[in-house]
Order: sequence, then C-alpha cells, then structure tokens
Amino acid sequence: MNLARLNIPPTLVIGSGASRLVGQESARLGFKRPLVVTDPLLQKIGLAQRVLDDLASAGLRGELFAEVQPDPTLANVDAGLHLLRAANCDGIVAVGGGSSIDAGKAIAVMSRNPGRLADYMGYHKIPQPGVPLIAIPTTAGTGSEVTRATVITDTERQVKMLIFDAHVVPAAALVDYELTLSMPAALTASVGIDSLTHAIEAYVSRKANAVTDMVALEAARLIACHIRTVFREPGHRPAREAMMLGATLAGIAFSNSSVALVHGMSRPIGAFFHVPHGLSNAMLLPAVTRFSISSATSRYATIARQTSFADSPDDFRACEQFVQALQELNRDLQVPSPREYGIDAANYDQLLSRMAGDALASGSPANNPRVPCAEEIVALYRECFE
Repeated sequence: MNLARLNIPPTLVIGSGASRLVGQESARLGFKRPLVVTDPLLQKIGLAQRVLDDLASAGLRGELFAEVQPDPTLANVDAGLHLLRAANCDGIVAVGGGSSIDAGKAIAVMSRNPGRLADYMGYHKIPQPGVPLIAIPTTAGTGSEVTRATVITDTERQVKMLIFDAHVVPAAALVDYELTLSMPAALTASVGIDSLTHAIEAYVSRKANAVTDMVALEAARLIACHIRTVFREPGHRPAREAMMLGATLAGIAFSNSSVALVHGMSRPIGAFFHVPHGLSNAMLLPAVTRFSISSATSRYATIARQTSFADSPDDFRACEQFVQALQELNRDLQVPSPREYGIDAANYDQLLSRMAGDALASGSPANNPRVPCAEEIVALYRECFE
C-alpha cells in the first residue's frame, strides 16, 4: 500500500443524542467560554439555544454568533472573529450545515494566525492551529465535521476560497442524525448527492489509498441505498441514520484522498450564481462522470456495482449504467439544471472561460482520473447547462 496519511477528529461521537454531549465535550477540551457559531434559522427554531443550555448545564457560559449565511463569506468570518475576541472566547462550537461549520473553522484559524484568511487559500499553508472546535452537523451532506477543508467566499473577487489544512480538522465531532429529521426535501436531495459525490470522487481520485477506498465504498453504498427514502419519507429514522453515517464516512474519505473535477467546477457556479454547493455538485455529477470514466473504467464500475446502480459484469457496460443511474437520481430528486434553476444563459456563457480558469486554479481537477484542459471544462459547463 502507498503511504497514507489520515487526519480525522480525535473524538468522533456518532449516534442518536450525540449532540447533547456538547457540554461534556466542551468541558473536556478545557473550554471556559465557547463561541457558538450557527445561522439565523437554527437560532429561530431554538437549536442554538438548546446548545447554549447544554453548555450551561456543564457550567460553561456560551456566546452566540448566529450570522452565518449560506456559502459563508469573509464578512461572516470577520464578524465572528470580532465577537470571539471581544467576548474572550477560548473555543468554538459550530452547529449547522457545512456553512456554519466552515465559518467556525475559518474563525478558529484566524484566532491564532496572522494576516488575512486569503493568505491561507490552497493547501497546507496555515502556520498554527486555531482555538479548538467542536462540530455538530445538522445536515447529512458536507462532511465538514470530519474534514481538513473549509470553503469561504470572497465576494469582492467572486471566488470560493478552498483552504485545506490539518489545522482545520475539528477537535471533536458530534454526529446526531436526529438533527436531520426536519430537513426539507430539496435540501435533503442536494446535500445527499453532495455526499455521494464526495464518496465517488474520493474513490476515483488520483490520491486515493487503500484506507480511503474502503471508507468511500461503504459511504457510497449507504447513501445510494437510502437517499430516495429520506427524500420521500423525511421522518424515516433508520434511513436518516444511514445517510448521516454515509455522509460522515464520505467526509473522512475525501478529506484524506481528495475531491476532483466535480468540486473544482462546482465552486465557480456557487461563487458567480449563488447556487448552493451541494446542488451545483448534483448538476455536474452525471456529465463529469461520463467525461471521466475512460481513464478509470474499473474504478467507476466497482463503485457503480457497490451502489447497486449497475449490475453488468462488463466494466464498460457498468459505467454506462452508472451514468444513466446518476441522471435518473437527479430526476427523481428533482435536481434542476442551471437553466432550470434560473441562471441567465447569456451571463453564464460570458463567464465560462473565467469559471474554467477558476476551476483549474482550485487544484481539484488535477486529482481527476481524466485531467481536463480549460476548453474541456467549458464544454462540460455547456453540457450541464441544459
């Protein structure tokens, strides 16, 4: 086996009620005054207050920052960092989807590192660890609770900055599927396909290893078997539990292997057109898979059979079945094309060259089995638009 380096949270608690251990875990990590990072919706429905109450029951006084927006921005990070310093917070509890957890990671990084967050865009550039962070995911999708990645939008440059470093791995992750039971169908679909994309790309990545292969294949199996059930029956607890485990496993896989072309192309769509990350991945997945399979036919065929999206013993036929199954999954989960989403065709076409350049600059396409040139990425963007 090739050398494999694994970075995962030192403490990972998975299961019903795991989120209620936040006070206990915060005390164990030595927090005295944690900053709870979340979004306005979770504050409105009372989950943020529940976390503050659980902290209080452990004798900790939490400070609330509930201003994270979808696709968090540098302004979100700056505001959270200001509050962390003003309130003398010594740790972070990030509660929510990938946006809240990514914002929490960025705030933690900047709490103990100089300069600007943009200085750390790219791979392995963060000099020092930030304050410790506990991640509590409320969606079964991004896997951010276990990854060494955070994505923050620079609105001035219209760039989604990928920051990838072991220093952003949470100190603890509390993965509680019960927090996903109220997810609406559209969000369930987009984050579910996002996590499936993580598993697929981790398995076919040029940086895959034997450990991530095992984790990615099991993640893909769990997600593929249960995603339609949770979309149709949001209260189906066994399926929700399986999806949450699958999303976490997929996060471990891609964080220690890598994402590839789908993610590289997805970020510019989010930056320019404000499409949620999971949804833009779903829009791209079938076409990018079709483009890539010629360079990793046996791998795509293996994951196709693992997900039961293909049954042919012939690898080429299994890959054809796989692409067709991904298209059918998008239809069943009502994933729109960029055109159906409402993106203006003329504006989209005008930005294609820049989007392709930004995708390549992210580094993710270089991990793809078939590494594209800019012109091929533009062609894929055009194909996906329809």
